[in-house]
Amino acid sequence: MTRSITLSILFVFLAACQTTTTDTELLRSQVQTAVDNNARPEPDQKLDPLRKPVDVLTFLEIQPGMKVIDIFGGGGYYTEIVSHLVGDTGSVTLYNNNPWDSFVKTEVAVRLDGNRLPNVNSLIVEPEKLGENTENFDAAIFFLGMHDVYHEDPANGWPAIDIKFFLANIHKRLNTGGILGIIDHNAEAGSDPGVVGKSLHRIDPQIIIDDLTASGFIYEGESSILRNPEDPLTESVFKPELRYKTDRSVLKFRK
Repeated sequence: MTRSITLSILFVFLAACQTTTTDTELLRSQVQTAVDNNARPEPDQKLDPLRKPVDVLTFLEIQPGMKVIDIFGGGGYYTEIVSHLVGDTGSVTLYNNNPWDSFVKTEVAVRLDGNRLPNVNSLIVEPEKLGENTENFDAAIFFLGMHDVYHEDPANGWPAIDIKFFLANIHKRLNTGGILGIIDHNAEAGSDPGVVGKSLHRIDPQIIIDDLTASGFIYEGESSILRNPEDPLTESVFKPELRYKTDRSVLKFRK
């Protein structure tokens, strides 16, 4: 009797593992189809080997039908991929604040021209206003921009951001169980985010983890898919030899 129960438990466990594997394989296939979409601009496609969007979005469990917000999404590289992934039953909000919008306005206009991504809408508000948006999301992605939250540079048009309030607004806009995915360029452990964020465009990933868990998010883990142990962590991410080759953390949180 005991042996029978033990075998039954084992079979259930193995079935659960198989289901999880199958689900991941299906999702990876769906993400791959979105990345392979021929409508994507050629410059975006050339970045794929360096940005590894299939690995990233599979790890973060971004799925068809989701409503997703791309925070400080810039010109929309990931917005477009996610648009194809979530499909007609999902949607993507490409969110930039005014400084980011000024920097990428033409690129976004071209990407969205003629309603070429009909399930995408552009949102331009300052971070302190994000909580006033009434739309909730199943997932948020915040790629290569979290470090900007920690510094200010008024002379170059980048105002100070209330970090706690901004993160609270992101938490507010996510549905319960919603995913928050973060990618950023790594800085040395213990480095001042206000300094390295401005000068190197990097951040110590532990600061991200600490601040997001303090804001109510549950940290679910990290993928090593964009790690680069050859990166010294002490140079600007815009150096030509480091462009899209930095040591980057891919972090997953859940509300």
